[in-house]
Amino acid sequence: MLKYRAYYLVLIVVIGSILLLTSQPEPSAATHLTGRTMGTTYSIKFYSEQEADSQAIQNEIDNLLVLINQQMSTYDPESELSKFNKWDSTEPFKLSEDTLFVLREALRLGVMSNGILDVTVGPLVNLWGFGPEARPESVPEQKAIDNVKAKTGLDKLQLLDDAVIKTEQSLYVDLSTIAKGYAVDKVAELLQSYGFSTYLVEIGGEMRVAGQKPDGKGWIIAVEKPITTERAVQQLLNIGNNAIATSGDYRNYYEKDGVRYSHLIDPRTGYPISHNLVAVTVVHPSSMTADGLATALNVMGKDEALLVAKENNLDVLLITREMGEFKEYTSGNFSRYIQTNQ
Repeated sequence: MLKYRAYYLVLIVVIGSILLLTSQPEPSAATHLTGRTMGTTYSIKFYSEQEADSQAIQNEIDNLLVLINQQMSTYDPESELSKFNKWDSTEPFKLSEDTLFVLREALRLGVMSNGILDVTVGPLVNLWGFGPEARPESVPEQKAIDNVKAKTGLDKLQLLDDAVIKTEQSLYVDLSTIAKGYAVDKVAELLQSYGFSTYLVEIGGEMRVAGQKPDGKGWIIAVEKPITTERAVQQLLNIGNNAIATSGDYRNYYEKDGVRYSHLIDPRTGYPISHNLVAVTVVHPSSMTADGLATALNVMGKDEALLVAKENNLDVLLITREMGEFKEYTSGNFSRYIQTNQ
């Protein structure tokens, strides 16, 4: 089974636990497909007026997901991205159009987020013990953080029309913050090519929906309350024809000498985040974009995240913990998605 880095797999699990599809009876016209990909699971539902060849459609979906893994997985040593990461040269390295498409979006979001969404930050994640390597016995020293940080950064990555260049030979790129969302978008496009206009695509918690079900209602999605002691709903949303992604730091962390260390690393400092923003939900037409933005905004903290969201007219829900209570902040048109009859 092809997998992504352990750090991002943990984030996938966190996101998957935050976004919950509320259960509703499914009429006979609904087709439900499930499977495994990217070290996690997928769930796909769609409606058709005529009986669909579900096995043929699932085979095509599985082949598509295998291809994306072969292009962008960091766990597959023969993937395009793995070969680029092992490329010990500053000469151009040719990549497929799909991988370059995702890389371009990663760089665009990196600029939008003031460098917070950094797909080269993996070595820092490993240093703090949230990657595939064992958790460190002690908190990393400043010198070690500085040494690793010096070898990361989007400024060390240059994209050409059909190739990519790294100016730092040891630069390591991990697209897991947006590749899963990209896969959701590609599966949604595949369903649309079959003529399905009402569907839900979910991979490891990243989700994109469209259309209205036979009962005339849209897909209702629950955002989980950011607590570890129980499963509770913070908000119910009807997002229309959009994607949704949530990032939170309240499930994946460790404590050392009374200090809590989050799995979310700020690439500007090289340290885990320590602010009171506990969860971010983004609604956007693209799952890939929502995926990356949710992580980036969560790393920023409330004030900077709100500023970036408002500057870019993003539909965002921020949840902070203030004086022991949760407080919500929204931007863009997010409030129109909230279902008030909870």
